Amino acid sequence: MKRVRINEGKIGLVFKKGNYLKVITEGVYWIGMNQNVLIYNLATSFATPIALELLLKNDQITAFIDVVEVKDNEIVLVYENENFKTVLRAGRYTYWIGLVNRTYTRVDLNKIYITEQIEKSLFAKPEVSQFIRLFEVAAFEKAVLLIDDIYTKTLNGGTYRFWKNDTTIKIAKVDLRQLQLEISGQELLTKDKASIRINFYTQYKVNNIEKALLENKDFEKQLYILMQLALRAYVGIYTLDELLENKEDIATGVFKNVKEDVLKLGVTVENCGIRDVILTGEMKEIMNQVLVAQKKAQANVITRREETAATRSLLNTAKLMEDNSMLFKLKEMEYVEKISDKIGEITVSGNGGVVKQLKDIFTVNNG
Repeated sequence: MKRVRINEGKIGLVFKKGNYLKVITEGVYWIGMNQNVLIYNLATSFATPIALELLLKNDQITAFIDVVEVKDNEIVLVYENENFKTVLRAGRYTYWIGLVNRTYTRVDLNKIYITEQIEKSLFAKPEVSQFIRLFEVAAFEKAVLLIDDIYTKTLNGGTYRFWKNDTTIKIAKVDLRQLQLEISGQELLTKDKASIRINFYTQYKVNNIEKALLENKDFEKQLYILMQLALRAYVGIYTLDELLENKEDIATGVFKNVKEDVLKLGVTVENCGIRDVILTGEMKEIMNQVLVAQKKAQANVITRREETAATRSLLNTAKLMEDNSMLFKLKEMEYVEKISDKIGEITVSGNGGVVKQLKDIFTVNNG
């Protein structure tokens, strides 16, 4: 005989010649010579020394063992004393009952929606996150949910999690804010065959996500084509001069033309306009020449107008001097003053008119 002590929190399995005999709990026991005892910690899982099926035939031991069977399409979340401990994959697991309070949450991975009562904080743990598909939809977005490529529902902004399995899950997102489409460097011909490049912008919003994503392929590209064709149509009915003068009218016309058509794409056009009209190299040179000619013509008109006014003023002055000898003398004195500012010394005699003598002086000097 031999004496065996089982301490608190421990349990013993007694075997006789390799066969399970009985369970012994806390206390002191005398064991026969042909018997041996395996002592286990009740706080840990149970690793059976023989086939579990043999042990489970005994009702005494089943009261101390918790057996967890996990199927191929399942996982089990284990909690100890209400705290998450681990995740069990497919297989059979055994735990001692009594010392640690264990609870289990069983998950069927064949379904996609997470309906189990699981704390959100656990989704970030690697043991759990590997079984989850995560999708983020921003606050300014909406998304369509496709399960096995079939539309299921529309998702608002938020975080969405699904169990990971063979089912295909996709989401397609759309920005609900005001968006801008740029048509840059669009080469067009005006009514008078002038080649130009136009930078055009369109501001729009998606108002029907299902129509935009499910009924149309690449709705942004289709919107681009609609705006491009409408712009071509309106530019083609204007000459270059008319185009430069009526840019706002063209933008308004394009806006009205596409307003109904874009609704089929699930969007609404908020605003549009011509940002720049760029002339090609040859057209720019021609326009510069036209501008220079126009400015020269304007300058010539102004020059002729001023010359005419000056001549008319001289004629009026001459008529006044012809009728008034005193005015003629004043004019002579004005000329003398002007000449005196430029010449150091001039000598004239009293004979003859001053203007005539000055004329004779300059004739001699120039000679």
